[in-house]
Amino acid sequence: MSPALATLLADALLALHVGVVLFVVGLLLLVLVGGVRGWAWVRRVPLRLAHVLLMAFIAAQAWLGQLCPLTVWEQDLRRIAGEASYRESFIEHWLSRLLYWEAPWWVFVAVYTGFAVLVVAAWWWVRPRR
Repeated sequence: MSPALATLLADALLALHVGVVLFVVGLLLLVLVGGVRGWAWVRRVPLRLAHVLLMAFIAAQAWLGQLCPLTVWEQDLRRIAGEASYRESFIEHWLSRLLYWEAPWWVFVAVYTGFAVLVVAAWWWVRPRR
């Protein structure tokens, strides 16, 4: 694989990763608002099931001390591209600042677990309907 292709794929993975974060966080907010406002689409079982399972997977990874597979894959691609620390593209520069934070691992475990609890609680607050 060429370094240019590896960089392009790593940037695409980073964008996908940001999309996953926006889906997880944004959907919880939309479910809570939509439950109050009566939006029927926020009660769709497949959407809500995907949301709760994804958040459970994220929280489980944190408890097991594992990095997200998207992060691992992106890092591997950046190594293939020969990218050293902070020799990055425009996309990586800005999106990674939105996504990656410096904190002790226990902070991420607590945040992911708390957010997973909120997603599960939203299942009962705004019950999905078939």
